[in-house]
Amino acid sequence: MIEKIFKLTENETTVRTEVRAGVVTFMTMAYIIFVQPAVMQTAGMDFGAVMVVTCLVSALATLAMAFIANYPIALAPCMGENFFFVSVAIGGVTGVAVGWQAALASVFISGALFLLLSVFKIREMIFDSIPLSLKSAIAVGIGLFIALMGLKNAGIIVSDPISMLALGNLTATPTLLAIGGLLLIAVLLSLKIKGALLIGIVMTALAGLPTDVVEYHGIVESPPSISPIFFQLDLSSILDVAMIPVTAIFLFMVLFDTIGTLIGVGQQAGLMTKGKLPRAGRALLADAVGTTAGALMGSSTVSSYIESAAGVSEGGRTGLANVVTAFFFLLAIFFYPVIRMVGGGYEMSEGAFIYPVTAPVLIIVGYFMAGGVKHIPWDDPSEAIPAFITIIGIPLTCNIAYGIALGFISYTLIKLFSGQGRSVSILVYIMAILLMILFALRPH
Repeated sequence: MIEKIFKLTENETTVRTEVRAGVVTFMTMAYIIFVQPAVMQTAGMDFGAVMVVTCLVSALATLAMAFIANYPIALAPCMGENFFFVSVAIGGVTGVAVGWQAALASVFISGALFLLLSVFKIREMIFDSIPLSLKSAIAVGIGLFIALMGLKNAGIIVSDPISMLALGNLTATPTLLAIGGLLLIAVLLSLKIKGALLIGIVMTALAGLPTDVVEYHGIVESPPSISPIFFQLDLSSILDVAMIPVTAIFLFMVLFDTIGTLIGVGQQAGLMTKGKLPRAGRALLADAVGTTAGALMGSSTVSSYIESAAGVSEGGRTGLANVVTAFFFLLAIFFYPVIRMVGGGYEMSEGAFIYPVTAPVLIIVGYFMAGGVKHIPWDDPSEAIPAFITIIGIPLTCNIAYGIALGFISYTLIKLFSGQGRSVSILVYIMAILLMILFALRPH
């Protein structure tokens, strides 16, 4: 039965290899169980409910990828999109706090549109039309943005009214704890120890207990209720004109996050054929199912995870690895006290909250994603300058979609006015025009 479903022989793998790969993938991305509730609670969402929903929707979407596309690519609420979600909820995007219920509605609509694009294979066409330089730059830019958030969450970097950012108090106990966690993870990765991120989180949390930076709440208990966020989306908010560009941005972000991950993992696993990914349409469909279902349950955008590359490195080649990863996500639901202990914030003397246990992981994830910079042809200004604008645009605007939009628009204009317009796909032209309109509609 397993052979028939996942075609292990055809993919030159075994059950044992797939199980090992699934465990490794979970270990390398399990930090989202800790980080997602910590991020989403800043928008007013219940920490425990978000934790449970994160596990449930991750398992659901990961299984969808396993059985629809048969790829060892796990899914979970996406880093970057969750920060944008919070920004929407608290008014950082529209200028007015719309609440997390309205933000959930935008995620749901973007997911539904995502499904339509998948059914009509429009996403697959976009996937194939994007130049490699921009594909690589998107991943790098998102990585820098996530790393910046990690540095702030660690207290290493703080806001400054004059210079915007400044060096924090590196002698503060929570910040020292975060620095120690970062050093530990870096050493573990250097030693090629599997599950380095998860080990780093656990060891940092344990080190924080004696200093009271981390509070012990227990280990196992009945899962918290998801009722505070389950089916709580405010669909009436989509009638607000100001929410139209928000929904478009959510759609744009999940589209390119998914495409970037599929390209990255597909290349590492040797699944790409002449620059294209077989069954890409099915993989994109699984991603759309995850986002749509996740919004109903109370999650921000769900997308494929680049950490799946760790499982691929262990030999994972089929959806069976995903089945194993999904199992561990479900098991994690019963360890809520540990999640609360690890993911909770620490209030500094000036009233700001930092997250010293999970912050190091964000910095390291940024490092992982920055590796794509080597795929950018720096000797070709028409390719490299738009890529550079994308890379710096994402963290400096603190908005993934805006940074990507700047890259696409600049790529199209530079190619057009330098006499290379014919080398640009018609779909890229269409997207650039749509993004210009999006900027024009953006609330100011």
